[in-house]
Amino acid sequence: MAGIVAIVGRANVGKSTIFNRIVGERISIVEDVAGVTRDRIYATASWLTKEFRVIDTGGIELENASFTAQIKMQAEIAIEEADLIVFVVNGREGITREDEYVARLLQKSRKPVLLAVNKIDDESYKDNIYEFYNLGIGDPIPVSGSHGIGIGDLLDEIIKQLDFTEDEFDDDEIRFSIIGRPNVGKSSLTNAILGEERVIVSDVAGTTRDAIDTVFEKDGQKYRVVDTAGMRKKGKVYENIEKYSIIRAMSAIEKSDVIIVVVDADVGIIDQDKHVAGYAHEAGKGVILVVNKWDLVTKDDKTMNKMEKELRSQFKYLDYARIIFISAKTHQRVNQLFPLIQEAYLNSHKRVQTSVLNDVLVDAQAINPTTTFNGGRLKIFYANQVSICPPTFVLFVNDPQYMHFSYKRYLENRLRESFGFEGTPIHIICRKRD
Repeated sequence: MAGIVAIVGRANVGKSTIFNRIVGERISIVEDVAGVTRDRIYATASWLTKEFRVIDTGGIELENASFTAQIKMQAEIAIEEADLIVFVVNGREGITREDEYVARLLQKSRKPVLLAVNKIDDESYKDNIYEFYNLGIGDPIPVSGSHGIGIGDLLDEIIKQLDFTEDEFDDDEIRFSIIGRPNVGKSSLTNAILGEERVIVSDVAGTTRDAIDTVFEKDGQKYRVVDTAGMRKKGKVYENIEKYSIIRAMSAIEKSDVIIVVVDADVGIIDQDKHVAGYAHEAGKGVILVVNKWDLVTKDDKTMNKMEKELRSQFKYLDYARIIFISAKTHQRVNQLFPLIQEAYLNSHKRVQTSVLNDVLVDAQAINPTTTFNGGRLKIFYANQVSICPPTFVLFVNDPQYMHFSYKRYLENRLRESFGFEGTPIHIICRKRD
């Protein structure tokens, strides 16, 4: 993954329309699983076999904030987080005072900026773009988000500007990220894991300024931990944008083998926890659910079981994830995380021998035969494991439309019973046999 492209501009210039054009089909729901919250502020785009991340800053809004504060906040997020900024203006209206304001903010940033002049729907409006040279941003790119005109040219320029060099990591490392909404104790957990005050800890949400990679060794195993603590700046503007913490976590998720999703035992589960956990699940990485601040909870012998049932109910799509109750402050059970990290890592890299895989599927069908669905009955001829991280299995069938979601779930459970896969999602893909 090359980096982040942020779309910036004043209101009503078509930022979200261009965002949707750029990400195309990639924004559609991949898994119809209850509880996976989709957040339209962020998506992955693909162009000419290259993938990159896109932020729609227009999706970040503040209650009771002035128009100027809104624009400034959106631009600052783009400047801080993005590797490339797409500045969108309205080609029908010409340069406005707000456009000039955004342009000045971007010129100070030292970040590369592409100027997209939107709503140039046909040749009669094309001459309108020349006025926008006065913004001092560079050559205007005429586009129409509504009609898709010029989006390919814009994407070509984006690909030219981004660096697609792959990050280099030690093959012996297990890379894991610590993610969660602000103030759940991610920095405290990082410090507890490392056994030192590596990351600034504060009760104020959004203290950590940067995602910090730290390499360390424990019991002969090398690890790389990334603390992705919430927002970079304090103040009401940033403290009111919980979506911002998701943007911060995405790069870490993508370069990690295992994701530690932290929730606050004292506060309980809120919607933002589901946002963050949903992205970890979608990334197909190993996941561990960590309930932090367990020392603050008034407990009896049933409290832990009750909390675990609540977690399983709220995070149904993470039924494969191990749950551990810890206190980063007192270091309670922190050392028990490492076996779980290794388990999730090893299972996400696990390969199953083809003959054994097919034996398990034959037995599964004998125990629970397929039934009629969508006008036909599914026949599974054979299966292969085609990839790892997550383990992915292709089933060659008579017609994929005959696969009922409940039967697919049954097969997944049989694979888990037979081969483990604790801590990692697994994917099952049906293909019609030629």
